Amino acid sequence: MSKKTAVVICPGRGTYQKNEFGCLKPFYDSALLNQIDRVRAQLGLETVSALDSADKYLPARHQLPVNNAALIYAAGLCQFNAINPDEYEVVAVTGNSMGWYTALSCAGVWDVDSGTEIMSAMAGLTANCKGINGDTGGQLIYPVLNEHWQPDATRLAAVAAALNIPGMYRSIQYGGYAVLSGTTPAVKQALAQLPPVDERFPMQLAGHSAFHSPLMQDASDQALARFSAEYFNQPKLPLIDGQGHIWPDLPVNPELLRYYTFQSQVSSDYDFKTAVQVAVREFAPDQLILLGPGTALGGAVAQSLIEINWHCLSCKADFTALQASDSPFLLQL
Repeated sequence: MSKKTAVVICPGRGTYQKNEFGCLKPFYDSALLNQIDRVRAQLGLETVSALDSADKYLPARHQLPVNNAALIYAAGLCQFNAINPDEYEVVAVTGNSMGWYTALSCAGVWDVDSGTEIMSAMAGLTANCKGINGDTGGQLIYPVLNEHWQPDATRLAAVAAALNIPGMYRSIQYGGYAVLSGTTPAVKQALAQLPPVDERFPMQLAGHSAFHSPLMQDASDQALARFSAEYFNQPKLPLIDGQGHIWPDLPVNPELLRYYTFQSQVSSDYDFKTAVQVAVREFAPDQLILLGPGTALGGAVAQSLIEINWHCLSCKADFTALQASDSPFLLQL
């Protein structure tokens, strides 16, 4: 039986919530998780194992950026490490938002020690940066597709109008959702201005600063000053970044990869939709493997595929039928 080819996709911020509490149990005492824990302990931070195995899920503890990021990173990396190489040939890896850091570790650009150190540092830097005049702003999410996962002209126009608010920026193109970042006044105005959808949206993302926007420039500056190109090894797998650019598993300029990682993707928008579309078009995998924690990636990935009519997908019903078939395209770990 031949191997299936797969592109692996790593989730971003906010994917470890109460429902994911305890999801790392299969990896307790594994060499990989123990190594992540050792680095965290050396940094004076709570270990991932202690957080995930605590008696109770506490938002103030588990949603603390430097802890939540570690839980997401560890879950993704442990799941990646557990992919059966006899069953799947991983041909590329990508991620959404902070999932880029997990992707870099999956591709071997960072070893476990460096990846854990940098991921923990970036969580703290982006949560506590100076922002603009001390304002680190916020993020909101808004759907731009209808219930069939097809473009909604009214919602698209509403997002375009919101982006004209001073201090508001496009943050992430997340499948059928627009994630916007901005100053606190800009986010407040956008929340009031965007037409309500499904009694849920527009939704401000709790605990999120204005990620992937100019408000993060201070975090970018500190990261560039702290982490040299020596932290970056050559990729062992092709990487697709948040601009849809492919970093091949060939010699790459580590300084350019460092600049993208700590400058471009920190202080400008992250186009996850294009990353997914480039992944399937350029690598034509048999399956997409979505790492955890959680299952939030599935909808955004499917919507990205529908936009380019991948596998003749044109709407939500088509995707649902594909996933219910004997050959589902998305595999959620």
